[in-house]
Amino acid sequence: MEPLLFWALETLFFNEFTPSNTGASPFAALLASAQDTPPGSPPGPASTPDTSSHVPASIDSFIQQAAASTGLSPALLKAVATVESGGNPAAVSSAGAIGVMQLMPQTADSLGVDPYNAGQNIMGGAEYLKSLVDTFHGDLPLAVAAYNAGPGAVDHFGGIPPYQQTQQYVQKVLGAYQSLTSPTENT
Repeated sequence: MEPLLFWALETLFFNEFTPSNTGASPFAALLASAQDTPPGSPPGPASTPDTSSHVPASIDSFIQQAAASTGLSPALLKAVATVESGGNPAAVSSAGAIGVMQLMPQTADSLGVDPYNAGQNIMGGAEYLKSLVDTFHGDLPLAVAAYNAGPGAVDHFGGIPPYQQTQQYVQKVLGAYQSLTSPTENT
């Protein structure tokens, strides 16, 4: 909770002293998404992503909506969200990727979503992943690699790029996806 509190305070002060033309602040978006959390549910995970399948109920609800909208498996979206941010809507990477699905600001802009709004972030990430699945003709490892390294890198190398980080990312996402879809996990 402490990293989330620091992020909220930093965002609040940043928005107080920086003019904004986007309307809702990231802090307001976080508060709005928190209102969708059922009473008594635990707070979101710490800022350090983990690869467990624990995702807060409100995030899981957004994942279900995005899956229904895009036709992607909810388990796939949950696996990406878990590996990307641990389901943390306040996550910001050192590269500047934002939110649950770790959207880069320019990607979020191109998708027309507010990356600080958990529901929009998840929908944008799902739409982007769906476009990659379509681009790579349903080849899930290539689509997941492109989500991480960019479709240009996948095209350039004719497959999963030889970047250690991307190769590990693909293994983690596909492993989480498999564990979320295995019959023993769902009983």
